[in-house]
This record gives sequence, structure tokens and C-alpha cells, in this order.
Amino acid sequence: MFSGLRATMQRVFSPLAAALMRMGVSPDAVTIAGTVVVTALALGLLPTGHLFLGALLIGVFALFDSLDGVLARMTGRSGPWGAFLDSTLDRVSDGAVFAGITLWFVLHPDEPYATWGAGAALACLVLGGVVPYARARAESVGADAHVGIAERTDRLVIALVPTGLVQLGLPVLVLVVVLGLLAVASLVTVVQRVSAVHRQLRSREAGVAGEGGVAGGAA
Repeated sequence: MFSGLRATMQRVFSPLAAALMRMGVSPDAVTIAGTVVVTALALGLLPTGHLFLGALLIGVFALFDSLDGVLARMTGRSGPWGAFLDSTLDRVSDGAVFAGITLWFVLHPDEPYATWGAGAALACLVLGGVVPYARARAESVGADAHVGIAERTDRLVIALVPTGLVQLGLPVLVLVVVLGLLAVASLVTVVQRVSAVHRQLRSREAGVAGEGGVAGGAA
């Protein structure tokens, strides 16, 4: 949904990446720093009720997610290690965001629908980790699971916008409903990826069996 925004931000960050390259900053350093900042903001501001400021700052730093990739291409350091580190640390920052939202509900039990909100946020936390894991495991067995209705950027934006607006007067019920729908969307994405991999592997097995039958008949 927001893939076009990512491509735009990559072009915007080119001058900044060039400046960092001249300063000798490595892509790995940018990746690690971004993760540390987002994690600190999510666990420091969201649980303590600074929802608008937390969502705003997390959103700003989340836009910098593509900066390390731009810098890696400029410095000629693009490769498997950078992709692995970025993907792994993305799980940390994503988990911190949904953990922060969950803790806000837990630490503010007097808020309307706090129990439901905590459950929905926790479901987003768990399923948000399964979605990329399914894709990674698919690639490990030679399949493609780049499908689904709830990609990483989509999940973050959909969760952070109502979270920040709650402090400005948005009913908590709206946030709870959005988180619930996001959890469902994440579950649907997991099912879509499992189904896609299942079809690909069954098709591959059928092709191998067919080739074996043809070879046996030819012999």
C-alpha cells in the first residue's frame, strides 16, 4: 500500500546518504541507530501516555528505514549481510511499537476497552512477527511468499495514526477496532503466504513426479 512512499523517500534521502558517506558513516551504523531510537521511543513514550509525540517521532524515524539501503548502494556495501541485519532489526523495532501500545493499555486499565485493546495489540505483536517469518522460511525452501494484505509499513502506519490521535481526542474504541482489524489482516496475510508456499511446493513435487514417470517410461 505504501510502497510508492518508500521509493519516494529513497530519492529524498540521497543527499543525506551522500553526506553520511563523506563522513564515513557505515550503513550498519545507520541501521542499528535507527532501531535503537525507535525502540527507545516506543517503550519510553507510548506506555507513559505520550501517544501523540511517540507516534509522531516513531513515524518520522520509520521513514528513515530506507536510508541505510540508499547509503549501502552509494558505498557499494549492498549485500546479504546488510539485508539480514536490516530485516532482523526491523522485527525488534516493530515488536517494540506494538509492545509499547500493549503496555499503554495495561498501565491504563481505566481507559475504555483497555482489556480488549491490550489483547488486540498483543495479537498484532505476535502475528506481526509471524508474517515476515513465513516469508523468510518460504525463501529458505525455494518458494516465494511475497504476498499478503498487511505488509510491514502498512501495519506500522495503520497502528500509529490512531494511537497518536487518541491523545487528541479520538475515542479509544476506534484504536481498539483498528488494532483488531490489523490483527485479522495479519492473520489473513499469514494464511495467504502459507497457501502460496503450499501451492508452489505441491506444484514442484508434481513436476518432479511427472518427470520421473516420463523418464521411467522412456527407459
